[in-house]
Amino acid sequence: MPKADWTVLIADDEPAARKGVQQLLAAYSDFVVAGECRDGTEVLAALDNLKPDLVFLDIQMPGLDGFEVIRRRTPERMPLVVFLTAYDQFAIRAFEAQALDYLLKPVTESRFAATMKRVIRQLKAAAPTSRDPAIVVTTARGTTVLSVREIDWIESADNYARLWTGERSYLLRESLRVLEARVRPRGFERAHRRALIRVDGVRELAWTKSGDLVAVLQSGARVPISRRRRAAFAAAVRSLTK
Repeated sequence: MPKADWTVLIADDEPAARKGVQQLLAAYSDFVVAGECRDGTEVLAALDNLKPDLVFLDIQMPGLDGFEVIRRRTPERMPLVVFLTAYDQFAIRAFEAQALDYLLKPVTESRFAATMKRVIRQLKAAAPTSRDPAIVVTTARGTTVLSVREIDWIESADNYARLWTGERSYLLRESLRVLEARVRPRGFERAHRRALIRVDGVRELAWTKSGDLVAVLQSGARVPISRRRRAAFAAAVRSLTK
């Protein structure tokens, strides 16, 4: 059996919930469960003793809840956190606590797979202390937490910003100017007055027959680059190849 790359802590006061996460995690050979906890006090001790790379953290536990665990430990000293909860109402607080994602119980296999895709990408990309911030968006089905690295590009939509991940988009009630301050340190550049692009998602810069420059993204999207932004944007793309 290959050696696991990352260790996991599962914290939930319900044995069935802990077993469920462990069964779902069995499909991911790069992860090994280092320990299980029943309450927040046990979690704080296990974080010191086991130093896991990832913790599945129940929000509502006896004594200290999941949010209190993070408050006492501080977000900077936490591993990657995926919250477990039976209530969708905690999504905003999960974002504020800098959790990578949250899972509604009972957890489905498909939803767990989507979370693990984010976890693996994050663990491969950077150490936990420099993980990407998350952005919470509201959809018709509830609330979704997006890692900034999942976003290909962002366009202004009146009083909203539209966030594109592949062919799917999400509306966020936030101006492009305010959002730019949040994502620019994570590799986004202005393409034109109404669009931001994640530079490492650019496949190529191409000229149209009419003489306009467009950024062709890995997702296949084509976003025009304004004349004013051409030099700076091209320089940002070239810097990734040096």
